Amino acid sequence: MSFTRSDHLKIHFRTHTKEKPYACEECGKAFTIKSNLKIHLRTHTKERPYVCEECGMSFTRSDNLKIHFRTHTKEKPYVCEECGMAFALRGSLKAHLRTHTKEKPYVCEECGKAFTIKNNLKIHFRTHAKEKPYVCEECGKAFTIKNNLKTHLRTHTKEKPCVCEVCNKAFTQLCHLKTHLLTHSKEKRYVCKVCSKAFTERGSLSKHLRTHTKEKPYASETCGKVFSVESH
Repeated sequence: MSFTRSDHLKIHFRTHTKEKPYACEECGKAFTIKSNLKIHLRTHTKERPYVCEECGMSFTRSDNLKIHFRTHTKEKPYVCEECGMAFALRGSLKAHLRTHTKEKPYVCEECGKAFTIKNNLKIHFRTHAKEKPYVCEECGKAFTIKNNLKTHLRTHTKEKPCVCEVCNKAFTQLCHLKTHLLTHSKEKRYVCKVCSKAFTERGSLSKHLRTHTKEKPYASETCGKVFSVESH
């Protein structure tokens, strides 16, 4: 790699030497660039000098404000050359490209399962560590994923934010609304490969397939009798 300035080369070279000369006196975290230390110090001082004029949210870094502002402008500058999908973040495009390349660089050391996104590996690892950091203050139920706790809380608040624009029926989860919308479109995307019968829901197709496979995955703990459908 080449640079126009010698100090830029000096900074870049630290990516090879792993040298981090700028250390935080508060927590000991070290950085290769002085400006990154300056930004980090704001996490201790709670200083957020970059404020969104649209909604008032504030940030420690100017680039974070720039990225946030795209939620207002709906700007998506990073476009996939393969399929045309656009993203607000460069990292989101990078992760999306792996759906085309099938690359899964994040591998679980415990079981070997691989992921396209680093955060998905982090979430997955909690299944091994039995870690559930997100706890409901109402009933004590714990979750591995923050979004699952958010969805669960609606069982207490009775909040149903996902509303059908056709009939105004409301749901606690977006996936339930999407399934419901198929009842209006009459679209049956899930087709049985054995008999070609079609269904609006993936779960309905799964149940139907058991009529061909004779699989009975639900067993009574009392007498051992097995069933193809959980409700039975």
